[in-house]
Amino acid sequence: QLQLVESGGGLVQPGGSLRLSCAASGFTLDYYAIGWFRQAPGKEREGVSCVSASGGSTNYLGSVQGRFSISRDDAKNTVYLQMNSLKPEDTAVYYCAATWRLCSSSSNDYDNWGQGTQVTVSS
Repeated sequence: QLQLVESGGGLVQPGGSLRLSCAASGFTLDYYAIGWFRQAPGKEREGVSCVSASGGSTNYLGSVQGRFSISRDDAKNTVYLQMNSLKPEDTAVYYCAATWRLCSSSSNDYDNWGQGTQVTVSS
């Protein structure tokens, strides 16, 4: 069974850091682009970042550019999202998702989703 599991969320003060992990089981991530999405209460899900299957291409939502960094470790079958200089507006449930297609900011292009991990940025 194909499964993605996110971890690493939590409560952090503004300016703090968190590293989210997205671990795959039942399949290898090698051939998939992996995206991170987030959804805040009352808002639509939005694409935060994506890494290509090769790892050679990444993209970011404008508001997180320079603060977040996505990486993948195919040997561990895991993708990471390093989040620095966190702001209250980063508060959301964060999801990872896999796609056979190229990186996309549209959730409709992704086939497999994790259950999400809560990130709360508050003093």
